[in-house]
Amino acid sequence: MNASAALDRYFQLSAHGTTPRKELLAGLTTFLTMAYILVVNPDILAAAGMPKDAVFVATCLAAALGSAIMGLYANYPIALAPGMGLNAYFAFVVVGTMGFSWQTALGAVFLSGCLFLIVSLLRVREWVVNAIPRSLKLAISAGIGLFLAIIGLSNAGIIKPDPATLVSLGDLHQHGALYAIVGLLLIVALQARKVTGGVIIGILAVTAVAIVLGHAPFQGVIAAPPSLAPTLLAMDLAGALNAGLLAVILTFFLVELFDATGTLVGVCHRAGLLDADGKLPRLNRALLADSSAIAAGAALGTSSTTAYIESAAGTAVGGRTGMTAVTVALLFLLALFFAPLAGSVPGFATAPALIYVAVLMTRGLAELDWEDITESAPAVLCAVAMPLTFSIAHGIAFGFVSYAGIKLLAGRWREVGVAVWVIAAVFLAKFIWLV
Repeated sequence: MNASAALDRYFQLSAHGTTPRKELLAGLTTFLTMAYILVVNPDILAAAGMPKDAVFVATCLAAALGSAIMGLYANYPIALAPGMGLNAYFAFVVVGTMGFSWQTALGAVFLSGCLFLIVSLLRVREWVVNAIPRSLKLAISAGIGLFLAIIGLSNAGIIKPDPATLVSLGDLHQHGALYAIVGLLLIVALQARKVTGGVIIGILAVTAVAIVLGHAPFQGVIAAPPSLAPTLLAMDLAGALNAGLLAVILTFFLVELFDATGTLVGVCHRAGLLDADGKLPRLNRALLADSSAIAAGAALGTSSTTAYIESAAGTAVGGRTGMTAVTVALLFLLALFFAPLAGSVPGFATAPALIYVAVLMTRGLAELDWEDITESAPAVLCAVAMPLTFSIAHGIAFGFVSYAGIKLLAGRWREVGVAVWVIAAVFLAKFIWLV
């Protein structure tokens, strides 16, 4: 049996109407659309005091491992990498605002991955996900988008703190703000023109100009991978079991669960991979791949790993099987040798990527049922509270508590699932006793 026949048999290429060439092209396309995480994730986690070079290696390895498991075990063209939003929550809230060490925060991520894994193994994921109102799912995604936007705008110097108005316009004459504005316009324009890899092209273009003009240091392009030792198995599990981190673990878990399920179903729907009932075959395998990647990523030294919506770019050019994801995994391993290039990217070059991702995530608010105030009001409270309290956890808490409370007072308590009552009660107890 030749290599082509072996690939066809393992990944069922013929059955899915695809070829090795299509799968390789799809994998390259997906990788280019999500490669920005290689420079954005280390930049964000460095704000938590984590060693940037080690995080870069952890990002590459977590993405490679997660994508490989998804491709080889679940046989889906879905790529995984450390997720946007939760990395910001990890760095700026859990470490920056709450004051926990990054080692303890990694422990919380690891435990959330284990919880996700248990839920997947026990097959109760469907019960949890189906019990959560669609309006809150949309609100959580949108709220994380708004949270990313305020971080991106702040990192670029476009907005700044103000004691009188809380936030105000920054100094737009500073080169960082100017670079970020130009970078955002470039990224959006490239995406509008459907240029593959528009986000990473925008980041690298801004970086190149900044280096030439002397506004950013150039550290090289290719070198041997940095050491992973500073973050490998550095997680503090005992510290993560602290009562103050229970809500953090729950937040990681809920966002990971919704994000993974939504991305898997959304991408596979576009690729025509759902069955006749609109369900996803081998869903549990896909979720096991996702949850395993979260735990492994935390052990390596990065925030939550999740399925990437950018995988839709690969399915758009013909990717239909796990060979696409395996191709992405191999490309992330190759990226290990480009650490100097990633280290040359300044914060103002990655800020436009945060803002652009925020635009994509907030569009879910358009799908809310605005005619039903018992659905739209909790959703808006959830989404708006995230950036204004600078906490994804508080935003989710506001959403669940207000949803349950409004439905109860409106006499529509039967519309609230058991899972929502339980989660709302947990968050309410936290506000009363733990703050």
